[in-house]
Amino acid sequence: MSQRILLASSNSKKLAELQSLCEDLDVDILSPSDIDAELPDVIEDGDDFLANASKKAIEFSEFTSKHLGDDVWTLADDSGLCVDYLDGAPGIYSARYAADDGPQRDQSNNDKLLSEMKNATGDQRTAAFWCVIAVAHQGQVLFAVEGSVNGNILHEADGEGGFGYDPLFYHVESASSFSSLAPEEKSRVSHRGQAIARLRNVLESVAK
Repeated sequence: MSQRILLASSNSKKLAELQSLCEDLDVDILSPSDIDAELPDVIEDGDDFLANASKKAIEFSEFTSKHLGDDVWTLADDSGLCVDYLDGAPGIYSARYAADDGPQRDQSNNDKLLSEMKNATGDQRTAAFWCVIAVAHQGQVLFAVEGSVNGNILHEADGEGGFGYDPLFYHVESASSFSSLAPEEKSRVSHRGQAIARLRNVLESVAK
């Protein structure tokens, strides 16, 4: 019997990515749309990415046990951009850095970052993207994986692809902003791509 795993996110891109990752494994990826009940509203108040990912995974695992059965695992992630010049900010607040929840949220966050970095030059503009993925079952974290990638913050946006801070994140090894990378290349080098590769390695050994 396939191991059922609920993705604790309504993000369709994350769902498609995870389903693609697991297509040749004995797992069945579910989404919140598979549950006919009001989903938990998890407050991400942890001190770091691991704490937030774990909290989401745990709270959703308790919820899914009631509505989907005790055999379902729950997967949640938390990620963000940590800028050295800003002492690690925006960090766990990356998605809500500019306190804008509207359709222009990414632009508002990027504008604020550029404003905060206006006096930073050269090696003062180093930064890293981080991603942590946690998997929980019946209120306990089974395992967690992480990925990170180093880069620099550009002085202006570059590229049309990607999302979030991708237009401002320059990946030195690729000589390109994340927004200008082809999706396949970004997946190979990105923080999320690394975390997902490690997740797959764990699933191959435990989801049998």
